[in-house]
Amino acid sequence: MMPRTTTVECPGCPPLRALTFDALGLIKVTESRGNSGGIPQVVERWGDADSSKCVLAASVDDRANDPILAVARKNGTIEISNPLSGDIFVSISDFGDGDGHPEDDDIAVLHIFKKRRLVGSCSLLTCTTKGNASLRSVDIAPTESTNNGASNSWKVCAAGNVLCAKVHGSEKHALFGGKGVEVNLWDLESSTKIWAAKPPPKNSLDIFTPTWFTSATFLTGDDHRKFVAGTNSHQVRVYDTSAQRRPVISFDFRETPIKSVAEDHDGYTIYVGNGSGDLASIDTRTGKLLGCFLGKCSGSIRSIARHPDHPVIASCGLDSYLRLWDVKTRELLSATFLKQHLTCVVFDSNFSDKG
Repeated sequence: MMPRTTTVECPGCPPLRALTFDALGLIKVTESRGNSGGIPQVVERWGDADSSKCVLAASVDDRANDPILAVARKNGTIEISNPLSGDIFVSISDFGDGDGHPEDDDIAVLHIFKKRRLVGSCSLLTCTTKGNASLRSVDIAPTESTNNGASNSWKVCAAGNVLCAKVHGSEKHALFGGKGVEVNLWDLESSTKIWAAKPPPKNSLDIFTPTWFTSATFLTGDDHRKFVAGTNSHQVRVYDTSAQRRPVISFDFRETPIKSVAEDHDGYTIYVGNGSGDLASIDTRTGKLLGCFLGKCSGSIRSIARHPDHPVIASCGLDSYLRLWDVKTRELLSATFLKQHLTCVVFDSNFSDKG
C-alpha cells in the first residue's frame, strides 16, 4: 500500500523532487509534476525496514552529471549511492579504527564535498557524537577493492556530545555544537579550531543556562563569519565571529527546544522548527518573527530544506509527514504521509518535469 497524500485545500507544488530518510532506514523519493500545481507523489522506495539502519544524517551532491548521495546509518555504516536510481556504489564502516561501537558513538554529522570531487571518488566529512571528526577520500569507482583513500582525523571536543554541524558553502570552514559543546568554527584545510563561542552570562535571577546546541547553519555562502544556532532552551542565537564571541543577537522562539534551522537565499532570513511542530521565518538582523507557517505539525520538526530555485521549503519530522510550504505566503502547499518517523529531507535541484 503506497503512502497516502493529503491535500487540505492546498494549491499544489511546482515541479520538484525530494528525498526523505527515516527511522527504519528507508529512503523515499517524492515528486511533484506539472507547472500548474502538482500533487507530490511517492515514486520510489529504497531499502528494507530495519531500525538498526536508521538514517542519522544525509548529504547530496545533486550535480547534473554523476550525482551522489551519502547516508550515515545507526549501525555505523556510510553508504554512497546514486540519488537518481538508489543504486549503492560503496558502503564503508565509520568505526574501522577500533574506537568503540556505533551504539556508543553515533555519526552526528555527514557532509559530501561538492568542490572536491575527482573522477571515481568523493570526499566526506563525518563527526560522531563524541567529537571524532574525520575528513576522508572514498573511492566510488567499481574496482575490486574499496580504497578509502587519505584520511585526516581530529577531535572537535574533549567532553560533551556533538549534536549539530554545518559546512560552509565555500567548503573551507565548518561549525560544530552540541550538548556541553559551545558552538565553534573550524578551518577544514588545516583542521584547526579558529573560533569558539563564549556562553551567555547568567540571567537576572542568577541562573546559568547549560550549553545545549541542537541545530546550526551559516547565514550566507559568501561569509563564513556569520551563522545562527538553535538551543535546547528554545533560543536562537546569531553569531558574527568578526565582532565578538557572544551572540550579537539572541531571541526566544516559543517554549520547546529548537530542532532545526535553515537559511534563506537572502542571507538574513532563517526558518526555525521546534520540538512541538512550530515552523516560522525570522529576520536575524532584528530578531523579528516574520510569521509562522500556517497548518500545525503534530510532531517535532527534525529537518528543514530550502529549495534552491522555487520559493518552497520542505519540513519533516516525527509526525511522519513531508510538508511543502510557500516561503512567501507561508501557506501549506502539500502534506504527504510517509509512515515512518522522518529524520532528514533534501531536494534534488536538477529535477525538471519533462512530461
